[in-house]
Amino acid sequence: MSAFHVLPGIIVIFALTLSFKDFWQQLLPKLLSDKAFQHFLFFIMLAIFFLWSAQASTKEYLSIHLLGLTTLTLLLGWRSAFVITIIPVTGLCLTLQLPFNQFFIYLLLSSLIPILISHAVFWLSFRFLPKNIFVYIFVAGFFAGGITSSIHFLVNSLFYLWQGNYDWKTINDNYLLFLPLLIFPEGLLNGMAAAIMSVFKPEWLRTFSDKHYLYPTKK
Repeated sequence: MSAFHVLPGIIVIFALTLSFKDFWQQLLPKLLSDKAFQHFLFFIMLAIFFLWSAQASTKEYLSIHLLGLTTLTLLLGWRSAFVITIIPVTGLCLTLQLPFNQFFIYLLLSSLIPILISHAVFWLSFRFLPKNIFVYIFVAGFFAGGITSSIHFLVNSLFYLWQGNYDWKTINDNYLLFLPLLIFPEGLLNGMAAAIMSVFKPEWLRTFSDKHYLYPTKK
C-alpha cells in the first residue's frame, strides 16, 4: 500500500479519535431521545448519499458533485458531522460507486477537509462579524458552502496532481473547468438549508443560538 493511501488513513483515524467523544456524549443521546431529530438526520444522510452518488466525471477520481457538508456542519458541529459522513461514504463503497481502497482518501478529501473549512468560516463569522441571523444564513451558510466547494476542487486537484494520476492541463481541462458551475448551487443549497432550519427548527442547529443571533445582549 502506497503512502498516498496510508497518510490519508492516519489523518482520518486521528480525526475520528478526536471526534468520537463528541459524537458519543452530544449527538448520540440527542438521537436516542428525539425521534423527530433522528428521522431528520436519517433524511440528511440519505440526501448526502444521493448528492454524492449523482456525480459527473470525465476522468477517474475527478468526480464533480455537490457536497452539502456545510449544512451538516452547522447542524451537528464539525466532529459529529465528520463521524456521520462515514455512513454515506460506506454506502458508496457498498454500492460499488467508490473503490474500497479509496475509502480513507475520500473521507479526507470530500468529508474532513470540507467540514473543517465550513467550520472555520462559521467560527470566523461568529468571532469577527455582527451576530445576527442574516450573517448566519449568508456567511455561515451561503458563502461557506461556496468557498468550501471551491477549496474542495483545488485540494482534490493538488492531491491527484501530487499522486501523479494526471498532469495539470488534464486536471484543469477536465475538472477545474467546472468549478464556476458548482460554486453558486453549493452556496444556494446550504444557504437555503440554513435559512429554513434557523427559522423553523433552530433548536436542531448546534451552531445557532437565539441568544446570539436573535436577541444579542445590548451593551
